[in-house]
Amino acid sequence: MSGMKREPVGPGQESVWDYPRPPLCERVSDAIRIVFDGKELAATASAVVVKETSHPPVYYLPPGDVDGSMLEVVRGKSSFCEWKGSAGYVDVVGPSKRAAAAGWFYAEPVARFAALKDHYAFYPSRMDACYVNDELVTAQAGDFYGGWITSKVVGPFKGAAGTWGW
Repeated sequence: MSGMKREPVGPGQESVWDYPRPPLCERVSDAIRIVFDGKELAATASAVVVKETSHPPVYYLPPGDVDGSMLEVVRGKSSFCEWKGSAGYVDVVGPSKRAAAAGWFYAEPVARFAALKDHYAFYPSRMDACYVNDELVTAQAGDFYGGWITSKVVGPFKGAAGTWGW
C-alpha cells in the first residue's frame, strides 16, 4: 500500500478502506438510474450493492428494472471473481450506438452472493450517465471493477495507474 493515503471521512460519508474483504453484498433502496444513447436503460429502487475494500460501490440492478431490449449477451466472453463466481457480459445497444461488454451479470453466483443472481451491473464510464439518488456518478478509474463514485464515498480508489499494488 505504498504511497496510499486515506482521505478523511466527512459527515454522511464512508471510506472504501473500511469496506470488508470478502465484499459486503446487500439490498439497498437508493434510486438508481442509467441513461445510454439518450434512452433510459434502467431505473430501480431495488438494487443490490457490493462494497469491497478499496473500491467504490458497484450496483446490481434487477432484470425487471432494466430495458432488456437494449441488451445483447456477449457469446464466449466471461470472467471469474474469486468471491462471486463466473460472470457473463452484455453489450448495451441504443438507437445509434453500442457499448461493447458494458455490463455483466452472474447467472449462477456462489451462495454468499445469491442476491446477485441475474442482476446487471454496468460500467458507468461506458454509459451516458449513471445516477444514485439523482447524484451524477463518477466512474472508477481503470474501468476494471466498474465502481460508482458519489459524494458519499471517499478513497483513494484502486484502479488508476500506480494503484494495483495496494
